[in-house]
Amino acid sequence: MADTRRLYEQIAQKLARDIAIGRYELGQRLPSERELAQTFAVSRPTIREAIIALELDGLVDVRIGSGVYVMNKKPPSGKAGATDIGPFELLEARRAIEGEACALAAPRIDESQLVELEVLIAEMFDENEHDVVKSEDADRRFHELIARSTQNSGIIAAVQMLWDARTRSPQSRSMSTKVRAKGVKPRIDEHTAIVDALRRRDPDAARAAMRDHLSRVMTVLLEATEFEEMERTRAHIAEQRRRYASSK
Repeated sequence: MADTRRLYEQIAQKLARDIAIGRYELGQRLPSERELAQTFAVSRPTIREAIIALELDGLVDVRIGSGVYVMNKKPPSGKAGATDIGPFELLEARRAIEGEACALAAPRIDESQLVELEVLIAEMFDENEHDVVKSEDADRRFHELIARSTQNSGIIAAVQMLWDARTRSPQSRSMSTKVRAKGVKPRIDEHTAIVDALRRRDPDAARAAMRDHLSRVMTVLLEATEFEEMERTRAHIAEQRRRYASSK
């Protein structure tokens, strides 16, 4: 029977079991993200989601610039916490659905809605300097307004559901907290590019602008939650040494 659990949840549970049986001892550093991705034949974002789940359960400690270390063999609460949609799988779904929503909106959006989108961009710009949570709220209203401008109730419901999932998911909330701490804020230029494409009534350009924006969000989230800078530095130095040795 196929395993219907989320992929990151499957990986997290396998790692939790390995920790519980002592494969990884207390205080031990887990293998690098790259090694884990190769071991489980999954992407780095999936590993990142699994690590977040283990961190929320109190099993590991994520040390920026060093790695992930085992803190407890069992969750201190006595059981694993609730899991929900992961932040990267959520972005993947948003990129697919909101990209098409933007293409559908291009010929249907009216002038008043375009003006409202520009007002929301101005609000994001202002709040980026004062209150990033309010800026993120304006960001949500921006994306939901594009969905409403499609005049398609299915698209509207799907986009609202994805944003609700972002708020509901413990894993996504944890990711949001981490990236805010790194100073990540809604990107004004990317939202402006989306409105420019919509104003031109160009479905292909609108789809591309939205997909580019959400791809960039995914990249920024990966960069902002990178915890293996030391590991990457060691790998880079080793590679430089190999190149030097082979050139002699």
